[in-house]
Amino acid sequence: MDQAEVEAFVAGLAHVERDEAYGYVFFFVGDDTMRPFVTIASSDQDFDNFSNLKREGVFRINIGVSRETFKQLVGKADPGVVDQTALNVILPHPEYAKQNFVCILNPAGENVARTKKLIEEAHDIAATRLKRKAKKAG
Repeated sequence: MDQAEVEAFVAGLAHVERDEAYGYVFFFVGDDTMRPFVTIASSDQDFDNFSNLKREGVFRINIGVSRETFKQLVGKADPGVVDQTALNVILPHPEYAKQNFVCILNPAGENVARTKKLIEEAHDIAATRLKRKAKKAG
């Protein structure tokens, strides 16, 4: 699964908005632009060079999942001690693991379907959060 395929999959979900900044692609549900549910990084930055994205064609998908899913996938793994450059491995996000973000570099094989399910879960969480916010405001 390449980056364009990931972006097309995410964009195909309901009410998704896309933005780009700082070398990242951000995906939001509706107008909740404070908290992306998925981001994609395709280059190293001064503040984010954990994944060695200088490699040809390498990109990282960051996905905000539920606490339960996060625990099932990575347990109590410390983002500081896992190999954040490993391809096709679901890892705790190097900076946002405490917010239940996982990441994967260049998903392939069975991890393509797994990654899509995680993105759908993240989208559902974001949509639910937006509905709660709208209900409180209205």
